[in-house]
Amino acid sequence: MAIYEYQCDQDGLFDKTMPIGTAPGSVPCAKCGSQARRVFSAPMFRSTSRSAWTAAMDHANKSRYEPEVVNSLPSTGAPSRTLSLTPKLRGLPRP
Repeated sequence: MAIYEYQCDQDGLFDKTMPIGTAPGSVPCAKCGSQARRVFSAPMFRSTSRSAWTAAMDHANKSRYEPEVVNSLPSTGAPSRTLSLTPKLRGLPRP
């Protein structure tokens, strides 16, 4: 199954899921019923803003030549859980 994007003149963009290769050039709009034409967009980038996509590409390009140095693990903000040593866990290495 693939997700195809259609543009209605009154209601804007909407998605339609259909088997690959079966999408017609136009379908009825789900809201108003008028014919909506199929539009083509970059796959998987449609839901993000253009500036976020550009920033991600710039960051990836920079890290190719100037990788960031990590000095410590990032904090998750969640308290760490420690498990009591049971016979099964006793043989594991300690952090």
